[in-house]
Amino acid sequence: QEQLVESGGGLAQAGGSLKLSCVDSGRTFSNYAMGWFRQAPGKEREFVASIKLSAGNTYYTDSVQGRFTISRGNAKNTIYLTMNSLKPEDTDVYYCAGATKPTTYLTHFEGYDNWGQGIQVTVSP
Repeated sequence: QEQLVESGGGLAQAGGSLKLSCVDSGRTFSNYAMGWFRQAPGKEREFVASIKLSAGNTYYTDSVQGRFTISRGNAKNTIYLTMNSLKPEDTDVYYCAGATKPTTYLTHFEGYDNWGQGIQVTVSP
């Protein structure tokens, strides 16, 4: 059974760092792309970063450009999000997502087929 599992969230101080991991287990074939989104209560799910697993192309929302880095793991369907210079406004539930087929919607939730359960990231002032 396919399942995306996030890990690595938690509490950090402003200016600090966290690293999120995501494994899409149970999937025979490689995803076309994987990404990270975040969502606050009552708000729409927001794109954070994505990566094409084969080509390695990466995409970021403006607010995290230069601070966050998305990368591929050696294991199939594994990605990371290294978050540096964290700000209190980065506090959210972060979701990992997988796109099983080519899509132009790599910066929008509509481009993704499978989702993790989400993991809390809290940044204190």
